[in-house]
Amino acid sequence: MAISGPPPAGAPRVAAPAGPEQPLDPAAVVKAITAQAGTGSYDGVASTEVTATGVTGAVETLAFSGDNAARGYQVISGRWFSQAGEIVVAKPFLTATHTRIGDTVVLTDHGKQVTVRIVGEAFNLENKGMQLLTAAATLAAAEPDLRADVFYIVLKPGTAPAAYVTALNTALEPVQAMAQIDQDGTAEFIIIINALTTLLTLMLVTVAALGVLNMVVLETRERVHDLGVHKALGMTPRQTVTMVIASVIVTGLIGGAIGAPVGVLLQRMIMGEMGRVTGFDLPPSVVNVYHPGELMLFGLGGLLIAVLGALLPAGWAARTRTATALRTE
Repeated sequence: MAISGPPPAGAPRVAAPAGPEQPLDPAAVVKAITAQAGTGSYDGVASTEVTATGVTGAVETLAFSGDNAARGYQVISGRWFSQAGEIVVAKPFLTATHTRIGDTVVLTDHGKQVTVRIVGEAFNLENKGMQLLTAAATLAAAEPDLRADVFYIVLKPGTAPAAYVTALNTALEPVQAMAQIDQDGTAEFIIIINALTTLLTLMLVTVAALGVLNMVVLETRERVHDLGVHKALGMTPRQTVTMVIASVIVTGLIGGAIGAPVGVLLQRMIMGEMGRVTGFDLPPSVVNVYHPGELMLFGLGGLLIAVLGALLPAGWAARTRTATALRTE
């Protein structure tokens, strides 16, 4: 059995292995879960295999019961199943069976044929996208003994997961089941991806700053005689630094204003192509990751990069002696 905290609050997810060797009693487990203070919603999951028209070999199928079957799944198009005879699949299944949302598929489960209708496409990477999601009632006639052996629970906001699991384990002792905090297996993968993205971002910022540095160095060396004249007329080192940095402000603002939307467009194109190559349609939460406020900060990032790139030549111009600058042509 597994328990998960409310996603909006970012609470720890709680997992529960299926107890001892003897099968769980789903009715007793559900009774303990619903009676426990802090339970928001739950769903039970039973795993089986069926064959489907157009697919070679067995297809893993998850049969859900409870009131929170859509937990953790993102529907890209269509809707989540709401009754028996409806299934939700991923893009690879649609591609393999040459079907689309609204079509019917014949499943064979333990020798019995079950006609189901595809009502939604979900982002589901399990079994390379060849996993079926449906209600437990869909397979009830073919597998009357199919029982949920894993349960997932969403806690009410403000519920402490550790205290909830301790209390629930006490209630589950008579049915020989156990609950525990679920460790998110994708956390390490996300950390690696974020680290690589951060490294790439820093490299791009460094390259951009070096480009600004090169431009400002050339411009400053071309105007060094003019700087000498200004210094002779009383320009202070601080004013010199300000003048050099001010020369790149407009360039930085224009670069940020152009670079932010172009970067977002490229990000969406690349992410979409990556999904297409792997055979999946990516959900909006994966593609649309930037908010208007963040885009404004990215635009100002162009100004920041320009200023950082201009600091070294500005310091060099401020330290240059007036006589040296006047003799330079």
